[in-house]
Amino acid sequence: MGGEVHGLGRFYASPAGAAAGRLVAQRLRALWPALPRLAVLGIGHAGPYLDLWRREAARCIALSPAQLGVATYPSGGPSAALVAEEDGLPFPDLTFDRILLVHGLETAENARRLLREVWRVLKDDGRLLVVAPNRRGLWAHAEHTPFGHGQPYSPGQVGRLLTRHLFHVERRASALYTPPYGPFLRAGGTWEAIGRAAWPARHAGLAIVEARKDLLAATPAGEPALARRVLLPA
Repeated sequence: MGGEVHGLGRFYASPAGAAAGRLVAQRLRALWPALPRLAVLGIGHAGPYLDLWRREAARCIALSPAQLGVATYPSGGPSAALVAEEDGLPFPDLTFDRILLVHGLETAENARRLLREVWRVLKDDGRLLVVAPNRRGLWAHAEHTPFGHGQPYSPGQVGRLLTRHLFHVERRASALYTPPYGPFLRAGGTWEAIGRAAWPARHAGLAIVEARKDLLAATPAGEPALARRVLLPA
């Protein structure tokens, strides 16, 4: 499915999309309040969110998988945008301190290979933040938004997928309790506060999971740490 099918650019340029983007950005900023002098990679359609850290980060790069089309990202500052195959990210090993995966996991042609590449280019002390449509929430069924396309996940499914691919889940969050329709989004802050207080996180529109590399899982038993071999999923 291409970017035009998902309507990513049009969605975020619309009043409803801009409102949803602000609500998601607030949650991301709360999870990663400051990333000074860090290298940040956004995979999927991350441009609307990378501006949260562009002024303070060492560099921000927005990468769009080839099946989504061209990633657009505002010029200025240490930022860039490019398109690449999701199973062959064009970066050396251990390049990034933080990786944001948004509009990426649910649209991946091969989630296993994508996460393998994410593991490779993330530094050993880095962090991955996955944002995915929650299959129990309204947004995963709203086809007039990008979150209503692709493969939705429950929060537990995201965590188990990351664990299988040598990540350790650090914390979980959620966003978009607001129903995915214009009148509700115009009062998004109020609905978000009500939803967060009244509804379980498993019914939020988006599941957000932060993880780090599980280096112990990637180290064969009995070998010294300095001589460890990294074993990635085949």
